[in-house]
Amino acid sequence: MPRPRLHLVRQWTEGGNAYKAELYDQAVGETVSPTPALATAVPLLTAAWWNNLRTVLACLPAVSTDRTAVRQAYLDRAMPKYLAFLDGPVPTTPPAWSTAHGDLHWANLVGPELGILDWEGWGTAPTGYDAALLHAYSLGMPETAERVRHELFAILDSEEGRFAELVVITELLQSAERGDNVELVPALRQRAKEVWHRTTADGVASH
Repeated sequence: MPRPRLHLVRQWTEGGNAYKAELYDQAVGETVSPTPALATAVPLLTAAWWNNLRTVLACLPAVSTDRTAVRQAYLDRAMPKYLAFLDGPVPTTPPAWSTAHGDLHWANLVGPELGILDWEGWGTAPTGYDAALLHAYSLGMPETAERVRHELFAILDSEEGRFAELVVITELLQSAERGDNVELVPALRQRAKEVWHRTTADGVASH
């Protein structure tokens, strides 16, 4: 994995609070964006960068772990609430679960050589979660979102990928209620409708 090497972990309690500190190698390069959601188009990323990202997203799901990044109870509670604008009840059970970084956005990606930061939240999530999250955080820059769809097509255009998109859209619509990335809300809702239309069309076609 293209991540800084972990050297040391310390955990302690103080004043009734629990703390954890991790010491990593200093990352080489610069983050692609200073913020998770893009405010400007990303700099030119090489074919090798994208190829390495696809390799990570192909290998990471096979890592065995008992850590959890997304919980089924959350999906059962939040998806019906935040996707209520869609036509028909949205399923809340993923087609599959696998290991994910859990916070794969542009401020956690390094270039010009691929590096991935901020691993403290990794664990199991709906399959396709990382690709779906990166795409959702790209929606404010349509050209970049299109590039993500092109580069990660095999993930995003699968049944698992479409479900994962609905999951991350749910999460971002919820966080927008707290004032986070409010500018993305129209694009998130539009993307949810597009994904849901594709999902229901495929369901009809399979019967």
